[in-house]
Amino acid sequence: MAKLPDILLPNHLRERLAGGHPWVYRNHIPKDVRLPAGSWVRLRCASWRGFGLWEAHGPIAIRIFSERYLPDTRWLEARLAVAWELRAPLRAAGCTAYRWLFGESDGIPGITIDLYGDFAVIQTYMESASTLQDWLVKSMQAIAPLQGIVLRTRHTDDISDHTDEGKIQRLWGDLPHQDYTVIEHGILFHVDIWKGQKTGLFLDHRENRHYVETVSQGKTVLNCFAYTGAFSLYALRGGAQHVTSVDSGKGLAEAAERNIQLNQLDQHQHDFITSDCFELLNQYVKQERTFDVIILDPPSFAKSKQSRHAAMRAYAKLNALAMRCISPGGLLVTASCTSQVSPAVFREILASASANADRRLQIIHEAGQPLDHPILAAFPEGRYLKFVVGRVIEQQ
Repeated sequence: MAKLPDILLPNHLRERLAGGHPWVYRNHIPKDVRLPAGSWVRLRCASWRGFGLWEAHGPIAIRIFSERYLPDTRWLEARLAVAWELRAPLRAAGCTAYRWLFGESDGIPGITIDLYGDFAVIQTYMESASTLQDWLVKSMQAIAPLQGIVLRTRHTDDISDHTDEGKIQRLWGDLPHQDYTVIEHGILFHVDIWKGQKTGLFLDHRENRHYVETVSQGKTVLNCFAYTGAFSLYALRGGAQHVTSVDSGKGLAEAAERNIQLNQLDQHQHDFITSDCFELLNQYVKQERTFDVIILDPPSFAKSKQSRHAAMRAYAKLNALAMRCISPGGLLVTASCTSQVSPAVFREILASASANADRRLQIIHEAGQPLDHPILAAFPEGRYLKFVVGRVIEQQ
């Protein structure tokens, strides 16, 4: 094997790297370093040592994989096996759709793997992931009983992006049916692995959907940004009096209705409105129409630091509109899926929104990501999902 390039990093990075942060930004790299994407490099930072993959473009120059070993097939299989065991409770509970690998937080940066039954969907977030592809496919087959492995490639640093669409490429085995059925908490979902957002289903909201079921009995529910109606299904099973789903996407009304039929839920208790959620909430404010529960799960409003402030304004506007449409004592169920807005900042946004709506918001439940989306303590960027449930109270 050729000698690895040796890169010396500034000493002030040592504490962060020793703590386990997996990224080295390009502005910390000597300006004369030029390497092909996917090159393994050895890193030195004071007394710290590590091995990483070089990325030729973008702000992240190196993703760190190990402090002790140059990764190979055996190393990769060991990391995948550890991630597989972490998800054992989900398999024991009969869940057939979950995230097997969550990139940096599972020790294999730049890559996620989602399982839908016997099919695995690899999604990459860096150009250099191709270096690992053959190892990854071989290791996955050794660990899990799979029917097929496919790839969806996106070279972006935002692992929280909920608006992804793209084609799939077969890497091994069979291709999945375009209309595939999975189960979580006893609820069935049609998923489109080929074209669906994320890799077919928003897996990170599984436990949050289950929570909504527990607060829906006898309630009128408005589910904004409903996609194919996942939150709506749980609300209906939870005994909601009526659920209105809203999204602007083409074909989503039909997809939601199919999911309702699949679960033998009462279609007369559900409506789907194809509309812009901001515009519809504005309309409901003018009409003084209210609901007992409003669910807000919008796409990421911020994919970079540059769009952070615009995102904060959008979240504040959206949540203020919703609060004005909630019956006194009703519930706001609201989420944010961008790492650019921290949990603390999201609570500040909600406080501002409640003031703008002339309401008070009493938080009764707060959550983040589930078991299959762990967060590395040294990598706060991995914490992107915020989920808050609050009781909306009129000003006294």
